[in-house]
Amino acid sequence: MSLSTLRARVIAATTEQPAVDATVQTLTEDTKGSIPAQLHASAQAEGDEAADMALSWLERYGDDFEKALPSHIDVKAFLSAVRAALPGLVYCTPASLRQALLTCARFGLVPDGYHAVIVAEGRTAAFIPMAQGYIKLMMNTGEVGTVRRGMIYENDDWNYEPTAPSPLDFTHKPNLLGDRGKPILAYAFCWMKSGERSQVELISQAEAEAIRDEHSQLYRRAEDNGKKDSFWHTHFEQMWAKSPVLRLHKTVGVSAEVIALRRVEAAGDAGEVQIIHAPAEEIHLQAEADEAHERAEESQDPQDARTRPLPRKGVARKRSQPKRTSRRTRKGIRR
Repeated sequence: MSLSTLRARVIAATTEQPAVDATVQTLTEDTKGSIPAQLHASAQAEGDEAADMALSWLERYGDDFEKALPSHIDVKAFLSAVRAALPGLVYCTPASLRQALLTCARFGLVPDGYHAVIVAEGRTAAFIPMAQGYIKLMMNTGEVGTVRRGMIYENDDWNYEPTAPSPLDFTHKPNLLGDRGKPILAYAFCWMKSGERSQVELISQAEAEAIRDEHSQLYRRAEDNGKKDSFWHTHFEQMWAKSPVLRLHKTVGVSAEVIALRRVEAAGDAGEVQIIHAPAEEIHLQAEADEAHERAEESQDPQDARTRPLPRKGVARKRSQPKRTSRRTRKGIRR
């Protein structure tokens, strides 16, 4: 096949067959399955057409995404969010791109730049959950009511007294009428459904840089090779703002899904396969079944349901025990 046109190059680069098991597929370099460098060069000027072709290729795996996504997220809406990022990902191997998107889908997140992003780390596509993605999963636990987060700028009005009772220990009033100055602190805290408020987590720029330097292998590699193109380089303030949200797990009980999300992010930062740490589709199905069961119970409860306990689920009835023969009777029938 001639590679004289962009369409032909995309078709040639994306003719690999679907993996038998996408969960365990490795991210190996393969000239047949990788998008060639010339496609990346052409996509600089023809990004829309490249994105359309790549999206058409991804739609071949629509069934895989539909199985991975929770039922309330439409696979077409998910892929539509993907399209905007595709021109910058055409240099990535198709295998890594598919796995990054499947990992994102299994957590029920959309790569819209708000809940999550898919970025190119060399020729590997990586899934990076954003602060709002973590917040969404934290609120799915049913214990967290709201999560407040923000940035404090040098001209804002704020106060933090750890020894004062909450919520008087922390206040923040943004300066909306003038120059707010430079950001100086990122913060996050939770209001629990019980009415209690969590500890306030504050992180300065110096602390965020220390977290980056210690934990991000991608940042160190980008520094060493001089490219300085890691997500910490290009979106430092967003990563800084996410750091106090991640620290909330020390004071707020989080679900296994949130812990898995952190493992997935760490695996991506280390250049490892992320999808093996992601939850299976069955977890979403079970969660949706539980939610539907709870809604059905609530719809049948009388008005005073809040004051009486819900019926216990899955409690088997006690079997009737056979009548025991008294010791005297047993003794009388012995021979």
